[in-house]
Amino acid sequence: MTRLSGNHEANEMSEGIKINPIYADGEDHEIPKYQMPQDGMSARAAYQMISDEIDLDGSARLNLATFVTTWMEPEADQLYLEAVDKNIVDKDEYPQTAAIEDRCIAMIGDLWHAPDPSNVIGTSTTGSSEACMLAGLALKRRWMAKRRALGKDTERPNIVFSSSVQVVWEKFANYFEVEPRYVPITREEPYLTPRGVLEVVDERTIGVVPILGVTYTGIYEPIAEIARALDGLAAASELDIPIHVDAASGGFVAPFLQPDLVWDFSLARVHSINTSGHKYGLVYPGLGWVLWRSKELLPEELIFKVSYLGGEMPTFGLNFSRPGAQVLLQYYNLVRLGFEGYRRVQRGSQQTAAIIAAGLDELPSMSVLARGSELPVVAWMKTADSNPNWNLHHLSSKLRERGWQVPVYPMPDNLADELIMRAVLRNGFRSDLAAVFVDDIKRAVRELDVLDSPMPTSSQVNGFHH
Repeated sequence: MTRLSGNHEANEMSEGIKINPIYADGEDHEIPKYQMPQDGMSARAAYQMISDEIDLDGSARLNLATFVTTWMEPEADQLYLEAVDKNIVDKDEYPQTAAIEDRCIAMIGDLWHAPDPSNVIGTSTTGSSEACMLAGLALKRRWMAKRRALGKDTERPNIVFSSSVQVVWEKFANYFEVEPRYVPITREEPYLTPRGVLEVVDERTIGVVPILGVTYTGIYEPIAEIARALDGLAAASELDIPIHVDAASGGFVAPFLQPDLVWDFSLARVHSINTSGHKYGLVYPGLGWVLWRSKELLPEELIFKVSYLGGEMPTFGLNFSRPGAQVLLQYYNLVRLGFEGYRRVQRGSQQTAAIIAAGLDELPSMSVLARGSELPVVAWMKTADSNPNWNLHHLSSKLRERGWQVPVYPMPDNLADELIMRAVLRNGFRSDLAAVFVDDIKRAVRELDVLDSPMPTSSQVNGFHH
């Protein structure tokens, strides 16, 4: 069987793992690496063997590539351990966990200015990827139902987003047979524009998906302007195209750091929104949320009523059994922090981003593209007139020597020849660590700038796959 993550050679199949005799109660012990061992071992030995091996992973706290939460309070850790065995879909057995999930949906709907929070419908998911799939399915089914009511065919639906969209939307289009229409970004406008939307939508467009926090740079796409453009299109034609907002990162940032920004259910054209609880929702992975502004926007046909695990339950998701602990952690954060607590946490991350951006400003070879003014994300490029003997891949490798994991990747489509470096600032990454990080960048750049011959090409350097 092909292993999607398999990096080992065929001749490694016979390799074994030697267990330290101290772990194995004084006996020599070896197990095969790629086969289930015939006999087991003590719990202590199994734990220590795996714990030793994952020490080779990078430090989660120094991982500036990921948006995913890497730290929670000890009380949250304890709650996680107490609830990890709860199956979120078994609502008959765990009715209070189900009730808490409903509270979270109502709270998030209120945070996103739903006209009637009691009429909001939504669900928790394993992350924003599943949430996006569900939102896309709802868009497609509503479009199909509308077409059938008009006596029209339901072939060749399409969906519109910018070329900087996250790969999950490419997956959705592929898996559910919808044509993806990418609006190319430019250096001057590195986001989805109303003009670009109007150029590609037509009667087969199931929806437009702007991003509240582009993964590459953290910037917000102009959702209110796109909604106004689509409102104008609807007034002048029969095209009434809904919006789904991919707020995977920004859904738990904009309400607190940019409270006057209009992007959510306050816009009537926004039918649904997804976010990642395990990103700036401050919860361990994996947790996502998807909400619809009103119940009638989620086709009833997508909700299954299942008689299983002791009672009949409505379920809407691509997964079934999964832990309920993350939902409880989301509720913990909502009541533990409150609005002001979330604002302070996100403001702290934004201020840490500003420290890094200011440090980069002191380097003539660096050009800052995003300073954390929207998402707490800093993105930068190497200037064209700097030393050509090195690139950002080399800088990333130098930083890795100090433990920092900082991604480098090309911009999409027509900007693909331009490399960008990005640091995501999350709760738990302190300002003193930011100062150390800036010092390490400066030290690495000084070492690279004195090169008088080229470093290996970027294909010889480990890069980051966005």
